[in-house]
Amino acid sequence: MMSRYEGLKKIPREPALRQLALSNMKLDTALTSPASAPIEQVLAELERADAYLDMLRVLAAALPARERVWWGCLAAEDLLGDPKTPPPSLAAAQAWVFKPSDAAREKARQAVELADSDDDTTLCATAVAMCDGKLGSGDLAQYDAPAGAAAMAILGMNLLSLGTAEAEAFDAHKTILIERALDIARGGNGRQVEAIPSSTPEAVTEGDAP
Repeated sequence: MMSRYEGLKKIPREPALRQLALSNMKLDTALTSPASAPIEQVLAELERADAYLDMLRVLAAALPARERVWWGCLAAEDLLGDPKTPPPSLAAAQAWVFKPSDAAREKARQAVELADSDDDTTLCATAVAMCDGKLGSGDLAQYDAPAGAAAMAILGMNLLSLGTAEAEAFDAHKTILIERALDIARGGNGRQVEAIPSSTPEAVTEGDAP
C-alpha cells in the first residue's frame, strides 16, 4: 500500500524549509526534523501533530506554479458550487492551467483588475499573473512581485474553501484539501479524492489541466 506521501513527483527535490522560505512562509509548528528534511518527512511530522494549516502552507509553497493554481481552482469551485459558468477570474486561471502562455497570463491579470470586489476567485488569477515571481508578462516582467505572492494567494483560496465546511464536516474537508494537493503532486487532477465524475484529464500532459 502506498504511503500517503510517496510518489510526489511534481514537487521539487529541495528541503521543505527552503521552499517555504522562498514563498515567504513560516510554520507555526516547531519541527524536530532537520533543516534538510524533504517535503515528505515534514508533511508526515506535521500530520502527526495535526498541524493541518502548516500542511497546507507546505503544499502551497512546494507545488509548481501550474499545479498550485489548479489546486486553487478546485478550492474556488468549493465556494461557487462548481458553476457551469465560472466568474472571469476563475475562468482565466483555468484557461492558463490548460494552456499556459503569456497571453493567457495577461488575461488572468486583466481579470483581476476588472473583477467585482466580492470575487474571491481573483486569488487564482493573481497566482497566475505572478506565477514566476514577477508582476506579469511583457513590460511587467521587469518588476518583482511580492515574495511568495502566488503561493500565498492559493493558500488563501484553500483557507476560504475550508471556511465553507460545516462544523461536522470540517475534518473531512481539510483532509480533502490536503489529498487534492497530494494527488496533483503525483500527477493526478485532484478530483479523484472526492470521487466526482469529471472530464478533466487524470494527469498532466501538454495543454491539459493537472
